[in-house]
This record gives sequence, C-alpha cells and structure tokens, in this order.
Amino acid sequence: MKRYYKKSMWVIAAAVLLGASACTKNYELYNTDNTGISPDDLKGDFNDIGAFLTRAQRSIINFSDGGDPNSYQLQQNLNADCYSGYFMSPNPFNGGQNNLSYSLISGWNGEPFKVGYLNIMSSVNRLRVNGVNTEYPAVWAVAQILQVTGMSRVTDIYGPVPYSKAGSDKSNIPYDSQEDIYKRFFLELDSASTNLRDQINGVNKPLPFSFSRFDLVYDGDFTKWLQFANSLRLRLAMHIVKAAPALAKQEAEKAMDPANGGVITDNSGNMKVKIPGSGFSNPLVFIALNWADIRIGASIISYMDGYQDPRISKYFDKSTDTTFASRYQGIRIGSVGGSAAKGDYTGYSNLNVANGTPSFSLTTPTQIMTAAEVYFLRAEASLNGWANAGGSVQTLYENGITTSMAQWGVNAGSYLSDNTHKPAGFTDPKNSAANAPAPSEITVKWDDAALEAVKRERISTQKWIAMFPEGQEAWTEFRRTGYPKLFPVVNNFSGGVISSATQIRRLPFPQNEYNTNNAEVQKAITLLNGPDNGATRLWWDAQ
Repeated sequence: MKRYYKKSMWVIAAAVLLGASACTKNYELYNTDNTGISPDDLKGDFNDIGAFLTRAQRSIINFSDGGDPNSYQLQQNLNADCYSGYFMSPNPFNGGQNNLSYSLISGWNGEPFKVGYLNIMSSVNRLRVNGVNTEYPAVWAVAQILQVTGMSRVTDIYGPVPYSKAGSDKSNIPYDSQEDIYKRFFLELDSASTNLRDQINGVNKPLPFSFSRFDLVYDGDFTKWLQFANSLRLRLAMHIVKAAPALAKQEAEKAMDPANGGVITDNSGNMKVKIPGSGFSNPLVFIALNWADIRIGASIISYMDGYQDPRISKYFDKSTDTTFASRYQGIRIGSVGGSAAKGDYTGYSNLNVANGTPSFSLTTPTQIMTAAEVYFLRAEASLNGWANAGGSVQTLYENGITTSMAQWGVNAGSYLSDNTHKPAGFTDPKNSAANAPAPSEITVKWDDAALEAVKRERISTQKWIAMFPEGQEAWTEFRRTGYPKLFPVVNNFSGGVISSATQIRRLPFPQNEYNTNNAEVQKAITLLNGPDNGATRLWWDAQ
C-alpha cells in the first residue's frame, strides 16, 4: 500500500474494493485467459503448460503478475500473518481502525478469495480443459496438489466457498460446505497421489519435456511432490480432528503409511516456492524491507526470547529505535493507532534482513510447509494413538525441534532439556497500555507424565515457532488447537462482535460476492451456521 500513503485509508479501501469488483464475476475466470495463451498454444508449446503451473505455484502466496506485493499484503499479511502472532504493522492504517484491531475493512477482505479463483483455480482449470489431465497425468497431479494447497487456505479463511461447481456457470455459483470441500480435497489428493506413484513406477509414459523447467519447488522431482501430497493430507486431516475425528484418523493414517510414498522427513523436502527471476520478489520481505509496513509481533518474541531460542537471531533483527536499548522488541497486535504516527514503531524488530548474515532477502523462497511441521503433526498423531506415526510422541516432538534448528543452521544445544525457561512478559517502551504478563507457563522439555493438555500445548507451541514466517497455517493451527496462547488485541474496535479472549476466527465473505452472487452467499451463511462476521467459527473450529 506504499503507493497510497498520501491518500486516506478509506480511499485505499475503496480502490481495493473497486479493483475486486472490476472482475465482475470471479467465476468468469474459467472463460478468461489471463495470460494471453490460447488453447492451441497450450497444446503445441510445452512452455505454455509451465506458464499456468508456475502461476499457480506463485499464487499460493501471491507474488505473481510482476511481483507486486500489494496483493499478498491483503491476501495474508494484514490478516493471518498478524492474527498468528508472528507480525504486526507499524502503520496506523485508517487511524488504527482496521483489520488488525478487528475493525474489518470490507475492501481488505476479498483478496484471498480473488487470488484463489483468478490465479490458482483459473490456472489449474486451463490445464484441465486443454487435456493435460489425460495427456500428462503426473503434471495434472502436481496441478491438483497446488489447487488443494491454495484453496485449503481460502476455505480456512472464509469457511464455505464455491468449489465443486466453480466455473460451471457465469452466475449463481453455489457454495459448498467446508465439510464437503475437505472431503473433495482428500479425493483430489487420492487421484494426484495415484498418478504420481504411477509416474514414479514407470506405469505412465515418460514426459516429452523436462518438467523441472516448470517446477519452482522440487525441480521436477515427482517423489518429493508425492511426499508433499502426503504431508498436505496429514495437515488437512489434523485440521478436522475435532469436527470429524473418524475421517481425520483415516486420512492421517493413510498419509503416514510408508506404502503410500512417505511424508517429508528432512529439509530437502520443504515446500518452498522459488522466486523465478527478474520482476518478482518475496512479498513478505519486500513489504518489510522496502515499505516498512510490517514488523515482528509481540507474541513470538515473547516465546523465543523467554526460551533463549537459538533461532531468534535467524528470524529477527534487533530493534533500531534509538529511544531505548537495542533488543528483540515486538509490537502487540491492535496497539498501533490513535496518537501513534507513522514511524513510531518502524524501529522495532524486523525480519532478519540486515544483521549478520541475513536469513531473508528479496529472493528468499516463500515457505509453505517444512519437515519440522510434519514431525509435529506426527507427534500429535502419535499422541492420538493413530497408526503409522513412525515413533513415540517424544521422539517425533524432539525431531521436530532439531529439524527446525537444522533448517535455520543453529545448534539446539541444551534446548531440548530446558525445563526452566518460559515465555516472557511484554513491555512496550512507547505504550505502557500494551504491556502484558507472559501468555503461558509452558516449557520446552518433553514430559511424558504431564497432563494431555500440557503435551498438546507443548507440541503446538514448538510447531508454531518452527513454522515461522508462514502465518496462514499458523493462524489456522491457533484456531484449531488454542495454542500457543497469544497476546490479545490491545484495541478491539469490532463493536463487541469479536471476543478479545477467543480472538478473530475468520474473514467475512467479499462484498463483491454480495453484489454479484447474493442468493448463494445467503445460502453460504446458513452453511456457516452463524453470522458472516469475524467471530463465527468455521466447521473444523470446534470448541
């Protein structure tokens, strides 16, 4: 939003909303070629297959269409990245009354929806209608995995969304319940996994082109795509454990079954989308480095500083504000605004982009899933007593920590045996009203004799630390598990709609959908089982 700084926030919101509305109907994407490639081109030039695949990969965390990070800023950064406890903006957009203080701005809320349909599903659908699903099943498998990856994030923001019928008509597109969407995800992963295994085992004919040219993640390695598909299935299965425990167990055990190809077990299998070259950049780093529009949140510094976590210097830079001693200093969500002027908080801790050997640059790949996360998911599965977890809860928990340490190039030292250090309280040197006691008493060392709730908090807290900086999944897991315990918003401007204690649970449906697909949106609200606001829990978000 750097381009709009001289305008009021309401003008910004209006501009964004008008931009979304200009699409007329999001579902016209299936009849609109956004890349200028015709069906005949797709059939005749394998590079054109790559154009759609790479666009779908780039759009999971959106840095497509010239690398402009404005889309990502609204897609994720000014909602999930901050709701997860990872980040907070130092910019008092709209005087501080915005999504970060639960005064939800309509024009901000439609971007994840728009990216999901105009960028991800449109690209995948163009491959399908031109026969890639039958001609090149392994390529189609990757496309399906990308669609499930991207659209699972969309439904985890809104709840019910159009999925099974998306693209079937230009009007009156029905929404699916989130339960039905998840069931469809699992079926699509079944198809993709079968096709990948057939390609790996030589059942399918060799591709007449080098797939590595089009693969921004695994350089054409279908075995690693299969392992990611299984890991993604495990993640999605764990999402629904409270809402559909039998289905969750079935899908998780299928995901972890070695006979199905295995899951990600080391950092070489991490799902990270590479920055493809000139004109593109890591959007999170761009926003932090070039716009100074995002800084580190208070919650994650509370935990990592309190634990004396050796990853902290890899994740963050120390503060540069000269009004207090340099340290790891976060911003508490919902605390910027009112009398705070732009610049008051920009000297607080940033991503590690400057000090030492920076971990983050404009060319750093965007992270979607890591081996460490998968170990923690398996630890939770083992705690649940599910088959195929592949180890004890303690072993998988500790593997998650050590794998994350290895990812960031640090030594765990005595971290695994630390049963004394705890999260720290929070002090804001510029705003004492934001000060808060430590959010939790949880320690690092595994204790088999601990209560089950303590074990779950320990697993979820360490998983959250390890998933940084991927805020979308971190927010989902916070809503699902209740962990880690995060600082609530300082200023809650929701008018009593959203509880500061339970925190925000979703984003409202886009205004453009009300304008162009209203009858189906009204049905979707019924599927949602609650009003269309930020307090209504999703299907899997069972108490």
